[in-house]
Amino acid sequence: MQPVTLYATATCPYCHRAEQLLAQKGVADVTLIRVDLDADARQRMVTVTGRRTVPQIFVGDTHVGGYDDLAALERAGKLDLLLAGA
Repeated sequence: MQPVTLYATATCPYCHRAEQLLAQKGVADVTLIRVDLDADARQRMVTVTGRRTVPQIFVGDTHVGGYDDLAALERAGKLDLLLAGA
C-alpha cells in the first residue's frame, strides 16, 4: 500500500472525514502533518500544492487534493488502485 500524507488542522471536519475514509479503506499508517501547529509545514504545503486549504492529501507522490477529491476518487472506484500503487 502506498504511503499517505495528510496536511491537516485539529478543527477541520474535512480532515477528520478524510482520515475516516482512509481508515475504512484499510490505510493504517497516515503521516499527519498539523499545519496549525507548524507554520513552516503550512508554507511547505502551500509551496508544494499551490493551495492554502486543508486537508491536502498525498498518496505516494500523487497529490490527490482535498477531501472532496479523495471522495470523488472513491466514488469513481479509483482510490483502491491509487492506494495499491497501480
